[in-house]
Amino acid sequence: MDIRETISVAIDALRANKLRAILTSLGVIIGSASIVLVVTVALTSKKFVLSQIESIGSNLVWVELVQRPDKAQPLSYEMSLDDMEAVKSIPAVIEVAGTRELETAVVVDGVERPVHMVGVTEGYQTIRRLLILRGRYFDAADMEMRSKVCLITTQRADRIYGQENPIGKSMRMGELTFTVIGVFRERVETFGLSDIQENSVIIPFTLMKYYTGLEVVRLLDVQSARAEDVPSVERQVGQLLRSRHPAEAEYKVQSLTAILGAAKNISLALTIVLIVIAFIALVISGIGIMNIMLVTVKERTREIGIRKAIGASRREIMYQFLIESFVISGGGAVVGILIGIAIPVGAQFFLPGNLRVPVSSLSVVIAFVVSCSTGLFFGYLPANQAASLQPVESLRYE
Repeated sequence: MDIRETISVAIDALRANKLRAILTSLGVIIGSASIVLVVTVALTSKKFVLSQIESIGSNLVWVELVQRPDKAQPLSYEMSLDDMEAVKSIPAVIEVAGTRELETAVVVDGVERPVHMVGVTEGYQTIRRLLILRGRYFDAADMEMRSKVCLITTQRADRIYGQENPIGKSMRMGELTFTVIGVFRERVETFGLSDIQENSVIIPFTLMKYYTGLEVVRLLDVQSARAEDVPSVERQVGQLLRSRHPAEAEYKVQSLTAILGAAKNISLALTIVLIVIAFIALVISGIGIMNIMLVTVKERTREIGIRKAIGASRREIMYQFLIESFVISGGGAVVGILIGIAIPVGAQFFLPGNLRVPVSSLSVVIAFVVSCSTGLFFGYLPANQAASLQPVESLRYE
């Protein structure tokens, strides 16, 4: 017999027991679908977490002076606009912004409400990627002329103006009266790392400097050109500030690298656990294939004896049973892979428009190869047992 005849005989044998073959391949279907889905979920969750973190600030590094409550900080310790300009000279830095905060109050309908006033420089919008829902952001003229204009958060706009359009309305904070030129919000939740709060109002930094009489930058935001440059920028910014200020001054230089690393580690650990579970499902399905094939060998002992008596070789008998195992596992793998692809494709219609579900071609290849290998590995023992049967003893078997 040539290989084509052997394949034909093996497929005919499976057709004779369709239900048994389908039930046997069920474990392979579940295992291969699980591998594709696990990798898809891991890639999607990683992409989602990365997009959320990047939305806080693109390749962001931020610096602040470490405050010591036990003693007053000299003014020479504080960061300034000159420090901000010096940081811009670092090669990998493409944008720098400075902020300073001031707690004040606004009077609405005779009720005084606290306000978190934040003075920002020009690059703040570029780095933090604030969403301007109404109105506009500060322009160069606002910064240069120290205009008494402000942007308020959506929460603050709702509490003060309700359903009215706040653009162009006046708001008195402290001793100054501001004109509202915009309503904004942050793109995503910032995990408590942002200087923006629900009651925040942002104003030009030049006005904050004029109002307080101090050119002090409390928080320095630095944007690097690439994510790979963040560790280098973090180190260089720290060195630059220490070189420009007294040795006793201590600065906290931070980035999103720690959060990103933790998210990747959690995603990797979860992926490994789920892949192990998928492989366990495949091993169980392999044991099921071996069990069914052993039963099949017993049921077809006389058939094997007849085939050997008329000249079938040991290799042909082994190939027949290995092909049966391969067809069961391979067919199950194809069905499982199709299910594993169909689920995320179908789920795409129910997810937000900006979230894509990537299906890894590598996971498809791995699922198919591993599933087929499982069938061949666990099918070898029954195939070897069938090939080792003696013709005379097989023909006697009842």
